[in-house]
Amino acid sequence: MSAFHVPIPKVGTLVAVWATLIVLTGLTSYVSYFELGEWNIVVALLIAVTKASLVAWVFMGVRHSTTLTRLFCVAGLAWLMILILLTYSDYSTRNWTYQAQPWSTNKAAGTSR
Repeated sequence: MSAFHVPIPKVGTLVAVWATLIVLTGLTSYVSYFELGEWNIVVALLIAVTKASLVAWVFMGVRHSTTLTRLFCVAGLAWLMILILLTYSDYSTRNWTYQAQPWSTNKAAGTSR
């Protein structure tokens, strides 16, 4: 048996976080209908990070865990941000526009007969 007490969240807290997650999911869907240009992905990622933070903080019990566990959670988020920034820097420097072409007009693919 362990000598320390693991706090259990109150039902009201769990229901409030669950309702917030449902609202944020609806907000994600609602915002997807607006044309925000490059900001679409930014808004979607901000909502997703907020939802993931709520899940980690309340349902996974990070708020009651050790400082080392919190450090690793923050380090994981920092690493994710680094990867997203590196991906965006690569994507933003490409100087081409994709134009879809039907496969049937592609002479390199041959004929289907």
